[in-house]
Amino acid sequence: MTDQMTVLTDADERIWLDAHRIETPAGDALPGNGHDTSPSIEKWTIRGGPGNGIDVVDVDNGRFSVSILPTRGMGLWKARYDALDLGWRSPVQRPVHPAMVRPGDNAGSGWLAGFNELLARCGLASHGPPATDEENGQSTTLHGNIANIPAHRVTAGIHSDGELWVRGEVDETSLFGPCLRLDSTVSTQPGSNRLTLNESVTNLASGTAEFELLYHTNIGPPLLEHGARIAAPARRVIPSTSHAAAGVSHWDVFEAPQTGYVEECYFLELAADQQGQTLVVLHDADAQQGIALEFSVEPLPCFTLWKNTVGESDGYVPGIEPSTDLPNPRQFERDKGRLMTLEPGQTWTATIALVALVGNTEIAQQLSRIKDLTPEEGTQLCSAPLESHTATR
Repeated sequence: MTDQMTVLTDADERIWLDAHRIETPAGDALPGNGHDTSPSIEKWTIRGGPGNGIDVVDVDNGRFSVSILPTRGMGLWKARYDALDLGWRSPVQRPVHPAMVRPGDNAGSGWLAGFNELLARCGLASHGPPATDEENGQSTTLHGNIANIPAHRVTAGIHSDGELWVRGEVDETSLFGPCLRLDSTVSTQPGSNRLTLNESVTNLASGTAEFELLYHTNIGPPLLEHGARIAAPARRVIPSTSHAAAGVSHWDVFEAPQTGYVEECYFLELAADQQGQTLVVLHDADAQQGIALEFSVEPLPCFTLWKNTVGESDGYVPGIEPSTDLPNPRQFERDKGRLMTLEPGQTWTATIALVALVGNTEIAQQLSRIKDLTPEEGTQLCSAPLESHTATR
């Protein structure tokens, strides 16, 4: 099979395809994957409702499928591996077009009115709570802008080895403001249980630029249930608030849905192997199915666990969130020395893998990897927030 590539969107070249399908020839499909259809990529457009006009690109490797939203900063809407659904049941039941989202609403928390993806990026100029940056006087809204900026160029194709891929370029730019470009490629091999995100951020400006990026990965039922767990090779677990500190002894266990539950956040300092690679696993109570997130700690040195086990209809979900720095106000992260910078033309890169796990054996293998990475002395649980990690305790 020869390489296939199609331009789905190019704003500069006046190219936009309302619908398009790229398919692996039937003879090239992997045998024994349990599906009659060949791996494929399909572009379509939402019509009607608050998502009217959103581009969707579905990638299906024969077992693992994912829906990508180029109109929403290349976010991953939802995924499915065989019979296992990956994502969550947000009160925002459908994708919302960025034109409908008003980030300044609700005291700077308007971002939440469009939040329903499996994976939403937070950034690029800022990714924390609403705040005013004392250094430059700029106001920042919750989780930044990148999830509400459409990609200006989207391409997709199938390599000669069968790999399916979708690439999008998204610019977050402003006069007298940040000029940053996200370049994201989502790829998978036929029949694989793995989705890979190859990510880069480039400074397009003529001066040094700060940037922040957090991968807000959200997993609800069926993986999330009473007794579900998260496993991570944590050196330390640091509660973000006094409220979270009260539950630090069971930071890694999830409760049943509870109306009125108050969210908890924990900052995890993760150990890694000699190549700098680490992973976290979230699995159901019986360790029968789960998901692993694999990444390098060099480009993504920080990690946040967000627990939000509210009533199911209210958004029963945790967030597993690798990031460049912690989700505090940008000024705080700058003062603590965690804020990353890029010189003119410089590019930051990272690779993140989402791995679907089905069966006790697959989960046990990943938990064994985590055990091997965890320090011999175990994980230190901090009994209170730390001044170095939390702006508001």
